[in-house]
Amino acid sequence: MPTYTYETIPERDGDFVERFELRQGFDEAPLSTHPETGAPVRRVISGGMGVMTRGAGADLPDPGAGCGPGSCGCGRF
Repeated sequence: MPTYTYETIPERDGDFVERFELRQGFDEAPLSTHPETGAPVRRVISGGMGVMTRGAGADLPDPGAGCGPGSCGCGRF
């Protein structure tokens, strides 16, 4: 199950915003209220994290100089 980040929605200027994480299934609806206080909340969209490794014997091609005419082979140029 993924872990989602939520934050409280300030009701007045100067209200403290609390962030918390919650494990939820993909099929579960996003929360609309804080599970302990009942305050309104929204799900925070974050960039996430990806890990790329290149170990011995990897079959990955060399990324080269990047996308451009004759450099990456993607066929867009």
